[in-house]
Order: sequence, then C-alpha cells, then structure tokens
Amino acid sequence: MQSSEIAAKADFDYIRYAQLWEDADVLTQGLGDCAGGTLVSICSAGDNALAMLTLDPKKVVVVDLSMAQIACLKLRIGAFQNLDHGEFVELMGARPSNQRATLLAKALTGIDPETRAFWNGLEGEVVQHGAGGVGKFERYFRTFRTRLLPFVHSQKTIDAIFTSRPKDARQKFLDTRFNTWRWRLLLNVFFSRFVMGRMGRDKAFFDHVDGSPAQHVARRIHHAAVDCDPAENPYLHWIMKGTHGAALPMTWREEHFETIKARLDRIDIRPGSLEAFVSTGEKADGFNLSDIFEYMSPEVFAEVYGSILGASAPGARLVYWNMMAPRRVPPNYAEQVGTLTAVEDQLKAIDKAFFYSDFIVEQVKG
Repeated sequence: MQSSEIAAKADFDYIRYAQLWEDADVLTQGLGDCAGGTLVSICSAGDNALAMLTLDPKKVVVVDLSMAQIACLKLRIGAFQNLDHGEFVELMGARPSNQRATLLAKALTGIDPETRAFWNGLEGEVVQHGAGGVGKFERYFRTFRTRLLPFVHSQKTIDAIFTSRPKDARQKFLDTRFNTWRWRLLLNVFFSRFVMGRMGRDKAFFDHVDGSPAQHVARRIHHAAVDCDPAENPYLHWIMKGTHGAALPMTWREEHFETIKARLDRIDIRPGSLEAFVSTGEKADGFNLSDIFEYMSPEVFAEVYGSILGASAPGARLVYWNMMAPRRVPPNYAEQVGTLTAVEDQLKAIDKAFFYSDFIVEQVKG
C-alpha cells in the first residue's frame, strides 16, 4: 500500500498541527454507534482520536507518519492523567496562564523519555503560546493575527465578530463591516498557494489541488461567519484572537474530560502509515481519515481506499474531509460502499472547521 506517498515529499520531523483543525463533534456523529468496536484514527495532534473514546469503543488504533504528531497525543494523554480540566486548558493554550512550565512538567510525569525530551525542548514556546499553539500551522495563523490583521481591522471589529446575532445580522456584519477591500487583499496574499506552502501547510500538500487557496478560504469564511454562529466557533476564535474564548473544541470541553481520562488505556498508538493497521488482518468498525486523501494522486487514492476496505468490517464507516482536492469512493469500489448523504448534509451544515469544502461519511455494505 502506498499511503505514505506524501512521506517522500513532505517533512514530518516537526509539529505541523499542534491542535486539531477538524471538528470532532461532526466526526463522532458521523462515525455513529461504535460501542465495543475497533476504530482507527489518523493522529495529527491527537484531539480527534481522544474524542473517539467518547463513543465507547473497545480500542482506538492511532497511526501517523510523524513522531512529532504522535508526541502531541502522548502529551495529551499525560495531561489527562496528571492535570485537572482547568489546568489542561491552560496548558493547551485555550485559556491564559502563568504556570505553563509547571503544568508541562506535571503533564510529562510518567511519559517516555523521548517524548519528555521533545516537549522539554519546546518549553519556552509552550509557556508563551500553550501546547496547542506550537505547530507550524498555528505559527502561520499567529503571524496573520499579530502582524497583518491589525492593519485591516480594529480590535473592536475583531471582537464584534464573536457577538451572537441572528443569521441576517451576521450577513449584514460581514457585508458592511468586515469584508472590506483590505480584508480581501489580505486573503489573496496570505492564503495564496505560495505563502501557505511556505508558512502553513507543506507545499507538497498542494500537488493534487487545482484552484486558488485564497478564493477557497474566502468562500468558506461565509460558512463560518454567516451560516454558523462565530460566537460558538473555537477555531475561528483562535485564528482571530489566539485563544478559544467561550467555546472549546469537543475534546477540550469539561463535560468530556473524565470520560476520556477513564478510557485512555483504549488508545493503541502505532507509528507509521495506515499500513500499521491494514497489514495486521484486523477489521475496523470506523475510520477517522482526516484529509489524507487530499495529498494523494487519484491512482494512489484508489489503491489506498481499496486497502482500507479490505480492513473494514461490514457496516464500517469511513469519515474524512476534503479541502480543495475532491475525493470520494473511487468508481471501482462504488458497489461496496454507500454514501450517507443525509448524515453528511446534516453535519456539513454545523461543521465549525470551516476550511474544508466537503465532509464525507461512507459506509461499507454488509
């Protein structure tokens, strides 16, 4: 299986995403009833793999090519084990804190020496920005927020984004106060393929993408600013203000803290590509595939998709996102898989992770 095609092109030696930019609320709803089942998740920063524990599975197998991303999950495991909820959100950066160095040391208690050394090397950044703010993607948004956004909008206007108002009032705010020519210029420059490839995502992640990332972001902002209530969007709040404000991503919310903590022993970390699961002969009842297909050529996508089907139990769901490269069940597997269109439509309407153009929920036929 060639699912590691991207490994030959992109660098995985550093934290690319220090927090998840995909909405765990829609992921877990998309996976459906998984109680007692085996789930498989791309790690990324680990938040969504941990959110999957709320579905009461037998285990969640977590795979990733990047040991840095796996270190993000291991830190979270230590934080759930050793901190209370208030300390957890301080350490991650969702809330202000003057004790992150102490909290980091506490969270790393009992963690393997390699992971401890990795995070100790990032202590200064964690103290300043939180453990959820130290990735390349988060630095990209921090540059946007601190160096460029102030030239486009006042703090008063930025704060006003997060005032709850009816949908028609949100549209009016976007049209009359926010979507200025300066804002459009900023989008076109900062979210260009060149700048995103240099500062945000690896340029190899655009190999199979057509169109302008800036135009895509502009379209998706309407979803975040009008279709959904920005006051309830932790991702938009972090981009614009550097914390999550009144909203938190699912995994970081207090109501899930004890449930996730009690089920941490169900996490099964397997470094490597999806082959780390597929090659074992095990069958999964659900997959969180993030947006990995975005980085694959159509030919490799079809090959990898087939291998996933071979590792899927009857009724298993495949949940994943597209940003700019359209990927759905390849035609040669269409008879084996059904698309849960009603589920997709319901969840796309509430997906707070607004970068993505599509959210896919497919189910293996029994």
